[in-house]
Amino acid sequence: MRSKSRIPPSPLPQREGVDPVRVRLPAGGAWSTVREYLLERLAPRAAVIEGMLGAGEIVDADGRPVTADTAYAPGLFVWFHRELPDEERVPFPVEVVHHDEHIVVADKPHFIATTPRGSHVTETVLARLRRDLGLPALGAAHRLDRLTAGLVLFTVRPEERGAYQSLFRDRLVRKEYEAVAAYAPALDLPVTVRSRILKERGVLAAQEVPGEPNAETRVELMEHREGRARYRLLPHTGQTHQLRVHMNALGVPILGDPLYPVVTGPVPAGDFRRPLQLLARVLEFTDPLTGHSHAFRSRRALQAWSAHDDWSGDGRTG
Repeated sequence: MRSKSRIPPSPLPQREGVDPVRVRLPAGGAWSTVREYLLERLAPRAAVIEGMLGAGEIVDADGRPVTADTAYAPGLFVWFHRELPDEERVPFPVEVVHHDEHIVVADKPHFIATTPRGSHVTETVLARLRRDLGLPALGAAHRLDRLTAGLVLFTVRPEERGAYQSLFRDRLVRKEYEAVAAYAPALDLPVTVRSRILKERGVLAAQEVPGEPNAETRVELMEHREGRARYRLLPHTGQTHQLRVHMNALGVPILGDPLYPVVTGPVPAGDFRRPLQLLARVLEFTDPLTGHSHAFRSRRALQAWSAHDDWSGDGRTG
């Protein structure tokens, strides 16, 4: 008998670098079959579930197909592959900066999500690296926004992921970002911005609200020319959209931002014309397993600075 606390390995392989969906049947309820439970839980996709059951595409931990009359058993795990969305390919490469037996550090382009979520599934850094490097167990230790470019840390072995995630949780990683925004001569820099940021689920933009600060960013001026400036951003915390919110609060919103100061909506799939001018430039930490000191630096250039005179936001540099 399997331990209730142990999750059995998936009997299904990945598809396009994406894991199958795993569902554990809960205790309680009046379901007599697995089919009844899945139809209730996934009601909007009832026809899809019926088709998958008929085709034997939903399986138990031993890889046996779940049928329409398979009895309901609390604690049972079942797996299936979701329908992969028809995604627009992001036409910029994911560059591998470092790869050893424990970690992979990738230099992510703008417009590609870090991990599968919502409508971004196969066109994610994680799925690409799993396919390209032949590492199906690769996992993300942290994430960058889809519109932000730069360095992301991945772990090779699932059992080691927690050790690297704890570095971010315990603020033991030095992260340095660069941003391009308008130059404000009256802005007294460097400055440390502290505020309370709230990001509600389903709402595109985060908000600064009254209360104890939960977000802190040091903002430094690196250089300026012709009305634009390159800023160094040093986050002490990691709230969603923190850097974008704090730059906007200073009156210098990051160029190419579709949410701050004005929400113009999500960037449509396939629209690569105006990349957000935000880059995760530096990632430094002491490896929790080897004790080695790591210092990685992105080789990417922000388009609004490297091509300042004729920058039109066409997204061609990725």
